[in-house]
Amino acid sequence: MVVDYEGVKLHLAHPDQMPGRWVGQDEVMRQLLAAWLVVDERDVPMNPRLVGKPGVGKTTLACAAGARLEREVYIMQATVDTRPEDLIVQPVIDGPASLRYVASPLATAMLRGGIAVLDEGNRMPEKSWASLAPLLDGRRYVESLVAGIKIKAHPLFRLVATMNDDASTFDLPEYIHSRLQPQILIDFPEKDEEIAILRENLPFADEQILTYVADFLEQAHASEERYTVRDGINVGRYTLKLLAGLDGGGVTRAQLTSAGEFAVTHILGEEALRYARRR
Repeated sequence: MVVDYEGVKLHLAHPDQMPGRWVGQDEVMRQLLAAWLVVDERDVPMNPRLVGKPGVGKTTLACAAGARLEREVYIMQATVDTRPEDLIVQPVIDGPASLRYVASPLATAMLRGGIAVLDEGNRMPEKSWASLAPLLDGRRYVESLVAGIKIKAHPLFRLVATMNDDASTFDLPEYIHSRLQPQILIDFPEKDEEIAILRENLPFADEQILTYVADFLEQAHASEERYTVRDGINVGRYTLKLLAGLDGGGVTRAQLTSAGEFAVTHILGEEALRYARRR
């Protein structure tokens, strides 16, 4: 889609489609939707940050919240190489002596009144965050020096940043930290919620495989290991594939244990095997 904005033709990004839905932990969904709520015409939505270990479902939660509001969702992946122009508008060579201006997923969400998910935001350097400062306060706009335009956010535009709780990230500058509020913490789900999440993502898996994986995760959580449901989904999927090649009627417990331990070892490493064997 192409729109004319202040005399500049902008090529918009396509919305993202995330499979699955948010299962369990209704409280964090309530907190996110509350942060986006506007309670008065003088009010503005907040820009929450979802914080948790990699794989606990931060991006899934953000996309599910957008779907619940029936809005288009646009995911902007942040990296250490993300530049200010990557966040807003990029010039692309389009034939001899011709440029095409391509709006980022974030800028597209601003124009269309969608949900922008700034994924893994604390991997992004301060210079890039600085370009978003006026968007994250009451001004709600960004400036593209490349295209020479100021893009104002649609009234329905909402933003959320996901942030991994690990060592491979930057510290947010204080002036950005104060603009990305509230902080919503996402922890490991309870065992029954993990089984429900596994069932949602592996609806074709036998219940005994899901229970095996949930038991493994429960043991790992008890030892404060960082293995998440995403790890469990990969273990369950690989276990299922290993068992699919077996002939005969049904899978024995010994076969399930063997396949499960093989999957754990080759996905998470031998150090994770101790939690599979504690079952």
